[in-house]
Amino acid sequence: MNPDHISLHNKQFEPYLPAAKLTTAIQELAAKINQDYAGQTPLFVAVLNGSFMFVADLMKYIQLDCEVSFVKVASYQGTSSTGTVKEVLGLSEEIKDRHVIILEDIVDTGHTMRMLLDTFNDKQPASLEVATLFLKPECLQHELPIRYVGLSIPNDFIVGYGLDYDGLGRNLPDVYKAV
Repeated sequence: MNPDHISLHNKQFEPYLPAAKLTTAIQELAAKINQDYAGQTPLFVAVLNGSFMFVADLMKYIQLDCEVSFVKVASYQGTSSTGTVKEVLGLSEEIKDRHVIILEDIVDTGHTMRMLLDTFNDKQPASLEVATLFLKPECLQHELPIRYVGLSIPNDFIVGYGLDYDGLGRNLPDVYKAV
């Protein structure tokens, strides 16, 4: 079901990206990661809360021995970034000399990813890469080495497929944009 619009709190949203398009992008990302990490055992570090659906679906197509862990950071309030990143739940695995891939639902300003890359680099991984389902290139405020991008999108506020508006909308299988 894909309604022609939805209401969350005080905002209206219209359909933007159907679940099938997301699945195709995720399958393509997985194929690249499978090829690049053949014979290795990467550690995927998922950034909660928004990435949970992306990570669950991506893992279905990863054909490598791997581990998955989670960190939780917060930088959003309402529809915009606060500009301040607060680590809520940190990484418990040792990542020194490991191949680490950070999994993120969306990279826009890059504040969160910059903090995570700096924090993880200090722990001396063998390699550190980023895989994001969505990238908003026109919003980036940091130079970031993002190796795996599912979809580059304009600076629209989106919800669904794990992304929320003040807690609502994460459960939607399709992605909607604010009107």
